[in-house]
Amino acid sequence: MLKQRIITAVVLLAILLPALFYPSPLPFGCVMLVLIAAATWEWGRLNGYSSRMSLFFGVEMALLCVLSWWLGLLERPLLIVWIIASAAWVLGGAALLRAAVPGWPRVPRGLRLVGGMLVLWVAWLAVVKARMEGVNFLLSILVLVWVADVFAYFAGRAFGLRFTRGKLAPSISPGKSWEGVWGGMLGVVVLALAWVWADAAARAGVASLYTRLAERGWWLLLIGVLFLAAMSVVGDLVESLVKRSAGAKDSSALLPGHGGVLDRVDALLPTLPIAMMLAFL
Repeated sequence: MLKQRIITAVVLLAILLPALFYPSPLPFGCVMLVLIAAATWEWGRLNGYSSRMSLFFGVEMALLCVLSWWLGLLERPLLIVWIIASAAWVLGGAALLRAAVPGWPRVPRGLRLVGGMLVLWVAWLAVVKARMEGVNFLLSILVLVWVADVFAYFAGRAFGLRFTRGKLAPSISPGKSWEGVWGGMLGVVVLALAWVWADAAARAGVASLYTRLAERGWWLLLIGVLFLAAMSVVGDLVESLVKRSAGAKDSSALLPGHGGVLDRVDALLPTLPIAMMLAFL
């Protein structure tokens, strides 16, 4: 398993890093298009559709992304898209987590499919748009999610249930604790402050998300990164809820040793459009 994880990680980095740092955002956008199409295939299967029908949904998603690019959507601010997506994640995420696993099958399957595809499409728009802003800006969003996850893991291992009596969401993800969430939030605050300092020291040509927020007020930086960390947890929990309802451990086996694409991007699905909203509102 460890060998599989290492090989998969090396292959992914060999594809993603050259695309990320290429002068044009086109290669990165194409790589993200493939990943989002694969995630759409996984989404179809998790919602009870056949593999062939799910493949059709994946092709539809790829065509939708290509059409969006061709129509010039990525050249527009898309602020209304980020606002609507952010509101949908906050309200919809809260409703889904409150309903928990038994509530998911009660949502009409067609609505689940369309809703998931819209989430993935907006995430593709957001990640490519962020890359068009600059590598520093995009990385500041991606690293926030990774740091929140790493700090949450170690804080949960070290302090889980020491300060609270109950788990975060025992029926959805029994391994998560409130201490882990707080640890993740502490981690992103440290990350944001360090990144703002690094931007200033290096005189970064492209400002990170943190510098853009700090320029409008340190209070906004603090609230913004804490909100993003919280919503990354919501994204993770929502995907776990869907997998539990489907009786699946992973979204697929597309990434040997790592599960599926959705397993790797679930926390990014809400944070990407919310970060875009915070940066440009």
